[in-house]
Amino acid sequence: MTTAARKNRRKFFSPLRIFGLLMIGMFIASVALALTAQATTYVITDGERVVTYTTFATNPSEVLSQAGLSLNESDTYTTQPGEGVEEITVRRSQNILVRYHGEESVVTTFGETVGELLSRLNLEVGEYDVLSHSLQSQTFDQMELSVDQVISTQETYTAVEPYETIVCNDAALAQGATQVLTQGVDGEVIRTAEVTYVNGVETQRKVISEKVTRASVTEIIAQGTAAEEGAEENAMPVISESTITLPTGEVLTYSHTAQIRATAYTHTDAGCDMITATGTTVHIGTVAVDPRYIPYGTRMFIISNDGEYVYGISVAEDCGGDIKGDRMDLYFPTYNECIQFGRRNCTIYFLD
Repeated sequence: MTTAARKNRRKFFSPLRIFGLLMIGMFIASVALALTAQATTYVITDGERVVTYTTFATNPSEVLSQAGLSLNESDTYTTQPGEGVEEITVRRSQNILVRYHGEESVVTTFGETVGELLSRLNLEVGEYDVLSHSLQSQTFDQMELSVDQVISTQETYTAVEPYETIVCNDAALAQGATQVLTQGVDGEVIRTAEVTYVNGVETQRKVISEKVTRASVTEIIAQGTAAEEGAEENAMPVISESTITLPTGEVLTYSHTAQIRATAYTHTDAGCDMITATGTTVHIGTVAVDPRYIPYGTRMFIISNDGEYVYGISVAEDCGGDIKGDRMDLYFPTYNECIQFGRRNCTIYFLD
């Protein structure tokens, strides 16, 4: 190193220059310390989120904005000093739909338990109330909270048992005409039921016992099936070796025939009603047979041998105590028709 360089180096590191540099450094440090002393550190709690933020701002709203936490219109916050920091707690608003005993309202809360919310709203939870959420549950935004009053009780009451109506064909009545053979009467029954009311409205009724105090009477109506005026009164079917051609033009086929003694019965005879032995409803064409001789369900075409009665298409559906072997009972809607028919020998055509 040259002599000139040594002199310049001594000049650069002279005590005066070093002192000056130290003074500048101390000044910068003091300014930085002063600026740091004016900044505040905030601990911000927003639900489960905790943010630590240091700023020169002193307005909590500005601090939250700088920390990237925005507030909705109904949101708010609280502040309090902590240990060497300032604490800001954000309170987010919650909209709760409350249904209390059937009445609805929307309320705002900032987070509390269901029990605290109901208490604040002066809504009591009674003995028969059922809650959709427990009292210890925390509220949340868009929560639907229901408090329903559910009461179950037993009730005994008198009820009407409506009568049934049965319509049967009557060839003695004009086409389209009707006649009430038996007037229907409603029955009466005393019932005991378990009844559930929710908010005063019945939601369930289960009958647990009943006692009939008056039985209903089935209404029986005869419906006319007589041919219209102008029809041939004595129109007869045309019977060939294996077919029967009806006056309507319909053609039936049969396999064999039999001779049988026939009487007549109606639903009002002793021991009879509207239901047959096979569970069907009696009608023109219902025949009571000895099922050992003519099986149930057999389809037949029946004509009296004297030619006065074309009973027509029939089905073996019923039986009777006096019907044995080659005997049968033909159903007629009225007692007078049965008397007119009396006892006759008939030919049966067993239909295919």
